[in-house]
Amino acid sequence: MSANPLKMISSMATREVVNELAARFERETGQAVWVEAAGGVDVAKRVAAGEVVDVVVLASNAIDQLIADGKVMAGSRVDLVKSSVAIAVRAGAPQPDISTEEAVRHAVLGAKTLSYSTGPSGVYLEKLFERWGILAQIRERIVVPPPGKPVGSLVASGVAELGFQQLSELMNLQGIQVLGPLPPAIQTITTFSGGIASISTRRDAARAFLQSMTTPAATDVKKQHGMDAA
Repeated sequence: MSANPLKMISSMATREVVNELAARFERETGQAVWVEAAGGVDVAKRVAAGEVVDVVVLASNAIDQLIADGKVMAGSRVDLVKSSVAIAVRAGAPQPDISTEEAVRHAVLGAKTLSYSTGPSGVYLEKLFERWGILAQIRERIVVPPPGKPVGSLVASGVAELGFQQLSELMNLQGIQVLGPLPPAIQTITTFSGGIASISTRRDAARAFLQSMTTPAATDVKKQHGMDAA
């Protein structure tokens, strides 16, 4: 195996799937890949500040911004997965109806505390609650997770009664019950993309790794982690 690993940094939403795809790439090519995941906002800041990495995986709009800023190579963006937002409660807690937009609104208004991430899903939810006209009413009940801390862990510990996050981040956590995805009328799909950092000196290997994550064989891995191929 290569003694000179590629370095990839990704958002928490894609941590599990990219770890598995990186391990498969290592087995197939002998090229080691070192993977780190952190909150998406933090990852973008670190790449923008010039941290030495080879591959960056973030929401597509964040990758586009890094390309515009010259931190990710133009033309290197590869769309990897599409991810939906789900809702969870603590295991054993009452399970509110979330089958319709109005049902979700009712559940949000009825929750003593709720939490969502600072990533794409959180930005979307703030706008949704504002459109519903309830953001000011529930503001004091919103628990903001520390960067990189899963919303589901706050739900499992009872800090948040209702949690919203990418399904991929909720589905494997202990101590919670995933109620299901947001209903279609208010669902938001985030595309997560990979790109090659402009600072990388391993661009050919980075490109090969990104391409390996778009093969048909990778689609099954993505499904297992609650995501669809982009």
